[in-house]
Amino acid sequence: MGNLDGKVAFITGVARGQGRSHAVALAGDGADIIGVDICADIPSNGYPMASREELDETVALVEAAGGKMVAAVADVRDFHELKAALDAGVERFRRLDIVLANAGIATMAFRELTIEEDLEMWTDVLDVNLVGSFHTAKAAIPHLIEGGRGGSIVFTSSTAGLRGFGGLQGGGLGYAASKHGIVGLMRTLANALAPHSIRVTTVHPTAVNTMMAVNPAMTAFLENYPDGGPHLQNPMPVSLLEPQDITAAISYLVSDAAKYVTGVTLPVDAGFTNKL
Repeated sequence: MGNLDGKVAFITGVARGQGRSHAVALAGDGADIIGVDICADIPSNGYPMASREELDETVALVEAAGGKMVAAVADVRDFHELKAALDAGVERFRRLDIVLANAGIATMAFRELTIEEDLEMWTDVLDVNLVGSFHTAKAAIPHLIEGGRGGSIVFTSSTAGLRGFGGLQGGGLGYAASKHGIVGLMRTLANALAPHSIRVTTVHPTAVNTMMAVNPAMTAFLENYPDGGPHLQNPMPVSLLEPQDITAAISYLVSDAAKYVTGVTLPVDAGFTNKL
């Protein structure tokens, strides 16, 4: 018997990285999964997005963990596309209990940008990270309320959602602004949904060993950030967390053990936000 037997989770950005880790772990705890990913590149982003093959691999891993999964290609920037994917999953599984707004990008660059490039980075990061999180919640909340069983929404923010760093370019500024914005979204929804016993929280990872953090554009940005690389190092002796480290925190937040935990910002950051 798992802690999440009979429950259904909706996860965005599920094809790889943290989203895949969350899906597999929740399935291992008894949940069925509704998952989406864009499976297409975003031109302003400095690294490739997940592929359809990676999404299919996540489905296989979820099934190997004992869960069922409805997967769809959907862009969180497109509300109607995202809602259609979620609605199809709820029609299949007949309920929704957990929502993980995980999809995000970080369009860092360390080179001279044209104003058009700078504005495009700003817009794309805000649209994926913040607007996409709003779309995810907006599509899911009616299902959670209708179920009448309470539920949990967890937004993936960042250490950049609690502290002010990111440089002067549109990508870095957009990342910090979007991840701070997610905190405001979470706090407001936590109050609005509390009467329905729907809990809303954020997790704030430091750098995690995924494509977002481990790519040439991000490496160049971090190495050349003001005050240098050491300024952005974790106090604990670890340079990168693993996706499973973030999953462990999320598994607690969505479980009955956290049934009265709402409106909180939970850093999983090896002491990073305490230092900066």
